[in-house]
Amino acid sequence: MTIGVFDSGIGGLTVLKHLVRVLPEYDMLYLGDNARAPYGDRSADRIYEFTQQAVAHLFEEGCALVILACNTASSEALRRLQQEFLPSHFPDRRILGILIPAAELIEKKYAQKNIGIIGTRATVQSNAYLREIEKRGMAQKKVTQIPCPLLVPLIEEGWQDTPPGRQILKKYLYPLKQKQVDVLVLGCTHYALIKDRVARIMGKKVAVIDTGSAAAASLKKYLSCHPEIEKTLSKNSAVRLLSTDTSERICSLVQRYWGSALPIEQITLE
Repeated sequence: MTIGVFDSGIGGLTVLKHLVRVLPEYDMLYLGDNARAPYGDRSADRIYEFTQQAVAHLFEEGCALVILACNTASSEALRRLQQEFLPSHFPDRRILGILIPAAELIEKKYAQKNIGIIGTRATVQSNAYLREIEKRGMAQKKVTQIPCPLLVPLIEEGWQDTPPGRQILKKYLYPLKQKQVDVLVLGCTHYALIKDRVARIMGKKVAVIDTGSAAAASLKKYLSCHPEIEKTLSKNSAVRLLSTDTSERICSLVQRYWGSALPIEQITLE
């Protein structure tokens, strides 16, 4: 069986790279719903519907567990999938999100600090990060969330280093600088591609958290604690990529995000 990785688009490849680096021996199957991306401005019900379809497809492809490498899907769909969908359809499989590893890292290293979070509109409006932070006894008043709906299209168009792109990023980050946050969570997988630029704007005293790195470390720990799942996983270091769109633009984005060409298999979700 395989480790499945799902994202609404191509941004989750930044998470997949961390997973392959930390767990190189395991087979990975990535699914990007590029035909319907982005999810960030969709309703909670629509995000759940699309994520359920993607997860079901990955399970049917032989995945023992699926990582929702999408902050929007993790925020709006994970809990409901775990409580409603898995028990009745795939009771022996598991779905893990990307928010909890980041919240655990904050609790471990930055519990008394001022925290900033940037993400899609859906991720911020869900308050999922706030719930996870509060569960761990940290004060919500120390958290500042900023929705950044323009960043994903800017990154996908390759405009992040243009004068307008830099100006938009500075505008989004300005309230966080005013709040003097000590740590900033990149609450969207796309943002890993601009981590260095974010860090330069925020300054050397601000720790910038890439959720993909936290998720990879968390999965390694999870597998060590669940040998009944780990022993079912195939270990051929194989990586497959599925997408609901295989246009020239998507192929170009895959090469840019992954760092090299990766064959794409087109599928349909319904």
